[in-house]
Amino acid sequence: MSPIRVVLAEDGALLREGLAGLLRRFGFEVAEAVGDAEALVEAVAAHGPDLVVTDIRMPPDFGDEGLRAAVRLRRERPGLPVVALSQYVESSYAAELLDSHDGRGIGYVLKERVVDVADFADTLRRVHRGGTVIDPAVVRQLVRRRGTLLERLSEREREVLALLAEGRSNSRIARDLVISEPTVGKHIGNILAKLDLPPEGTDVDRRVMAVLTYLRERPE
Repeated sequence: MSPIRVVLAEDGALLREGLAGLLRRFGFEVAEAVGDAEALVEAVAAHGPDLVVTDIRMPPDFGDEGLRAAVRLRRERPGLPVVALSQYVESSYAAELLDSHDGRGIGYVLKERVVDVADFADTLRRVHRGGTVIDPAVVRQLVRRRGTLLERLSEREREVLALLAEGRSNSRIARDLVISEPTVGKHIGNILAKLDLPPEGTDVDRRVMAVLTYLRERPE
């Protein structure tokens, strides 16, 4: 199997080289590692990578340049898997990125999580396969933003949905919450019904839609 080809964007030279080395160690191919958002767009055009990993705050203004580049790339190349790295929990950035394409193939990871390198590499592979992975710290912040849809859910259902948003499988949720896997399935069915999600589509599609509904909720 061919290695996953990655374009990496990070303005800090030491962190950029460290991430590039980490990716290579776990079997990824780093097509190019760049230091700003414009170079990121150019590198993607030049290499046509399988995955983009980008910082959110990048030169020249250190605002949302990396985010805007990622959204632009997703618009120009629908389905291009993107993992955004952030120093802080900035939930508005997560929501905006999730609005691109259909929410598949998106990751939002805090840089401090990169210390668990095996987990980070697994996150990249899951996003490359089309998964949606949101950092637990972002999820914990967003769970406090309970709009009218989320208020329909019980406390246990919100816990299950939060774990879904972290990319957990039914079996993992069952272990984490110390409940049976059939019970997890029942909670997920209730969540899908209470969020008024359409019955058509695959179970995976509806789970992703539930996560997107969860992450897009705003305070009233």
